[in-house]
Amino acid sequence: MANELSASDIHSPETASHVDQPVDRVVAIDALRGFDMFWIAGGRELVLAAVAIFKSPVPSWLDNQLEHRSWEGFSAWDLIMPLFLFIVGTAMPFSFSRRLEQGASKSQLYAKIIRRTILLFILGMVVQGNLLDFKLSTLHVYANTLQAIAAGYLIAGFVMLNVGVIGQFLFTVLMLVGFWALLMYFPLIGHGAGVLEPRVNVAMAVDEFVLGRFRDGTSYTWVLSSMTFAASVFFGVFGGHVLRSRLGPWTRVAVLTFFGLLCLATGWIWSEWLHFPIIKHIWTSSMTLWAAGWSYLLLALFYLLIDVLGLRRWAFPFVVTGANALTIYVAWHLLPFEEVAKHLSGGLAAHLGSVGGFVVTLTAILLWWFVLYDLYRRRVFLRI
Repeated sequence: MANELSASDIHSPETASHVDQPVDRVVAIDALRGFDMFWIAGGRELVLAAVAIFKSPVPSWLDNQLEHRSWEGFSAWDLIMPLFLFIVGTAMPFSFSRRLEQGASKSQLYAKIIRRTILLFILGMVVQGNLLDFKLSTLHVYANTLQAIAAGYLIAGFVMLNVGVIGQFLFTVLMLVGFWALLMYFPLIGHGAGVLEPRVNVAMAVDEFVLGRFRDGTSYTWVLSSMTFAASVFFGVFGGHVLRSRLGPWTRVAVLTFFGLLCLATGWIWSEWLHFPIIKHIWTSSMTLWAAGWSYLLLALFYLLIDVLGLRRWAFPFVVTGANALTIYVAWHLLPFEEVAKHLSGGLAAHLGSVGGFVVTLTAILLWWFVLYDLYRRRVFLRI
């Protein structure tokens, strides 16, 4: 680990939030990354606790949107992981071009990509793969968001260094169509082709064959799904190309919005008309497009508000979070922020009735946020 660039340097050395920000910095990328991280690190619980103050039980529609779908379908909560991969891609055109302009060779970039991929896989095993148990019986080799990012980043990075934007687009189409073809037309012994059940599908069969005893035991798939992980990253890459282009700010907003609507329409058509449903567990092509659509729209909104209209104050907490996103992601999984918060504010919360849960959850979030703010203020940005 090192100082002076953020954990988001995996995603964005160019957009890591420094105190002295250049005028042309795309602050929206850091803010959107921080927004995504906020939900991962307690934001969901904070919103539910806030609503419960005024209405208990929480309305079913809100509760449903803040839970993962069991198989088919898509909720707001299902966007968190795809948005993370999308933001990784959005920053890649900035970081790659900057390093090439500084004189880095392709071989140096290849080495950096491989190094980061390995470290992300290790961190993924630390936070969710039980690496620190030091037991092969509990080790999950590929079962975490960080590892999905690593796979998508590795594939997208190597492609970006060798082909232009049109080639990148064609590669993304190839990944989406190829994944669809494999899942729908490759026959499984005893089941035939086109089976998309939680425990019976081609992606699951590949995971069981490759990972074997090191699978995580869930209905999520990883190895073959790396194809569509890469597509998710590439959709972000295209957003980064738009933000780096010579288009005017308002035109960039319009293009990002158009991309978003086009992806939503294409994902819906692929799901409904071509019978390849939106299933996050196996990262279907339709889900990849659907999630990319919402990600583009969020990027367009954040860019419009922050970088075009200059409304930045509201986004500062997210910028601070986004500047050390990997730090808080790992810390949230390893450190007992919620338990510490109960010790600090649990006594007060016990006297506040329905407000008590909100106070404890807010305390947990403030604990990690002020740590990140101190790092931000001192210009310490941890990276790998």
